Amino acid sequence: MAVFSLDNIRAAAEAKYGSTDIELADGFVVRLLNPLRLSKADRTELLTIQTKLDGEDVDQEAVLSEAITLVAENKTAAKRLLDEVGSDLAVLAQIFDAYGTGTQVGEAVASQS
Repeated sequence: MAVFSLDNIRAAAEAKYGSTDIELADGFVVRLLNPLRLSKADRTELLTIQTKLDGEDVDQEAVLSEAITLVAENKTAAKRLLDEVGSDLAVLAQIFDAYGTGTQVGEAVASQS
């Protein structure tokens, strides 16, 4: 019978369901948490936000910003990221795409250093 320590299980969960980390110009790292690391209420809200993106006449910048704010480790980090991105919809979409790709395969997306 195999025996696992809780620390080993936590490390395996972090490796498999880790965050998507984005390094800002000043070296500050914003962590976007995997949906499995969010509260149930936040996971439900994320699904609602993702559904909004499929709608017609949606303000994609606002919806993507809302999603990033929801999944960021904290609101201050989200604000720093969004301030640095500004209103560049292509960059917001790429951030959300990187986040989605990382969460679909269950692995963290490495930051570009």
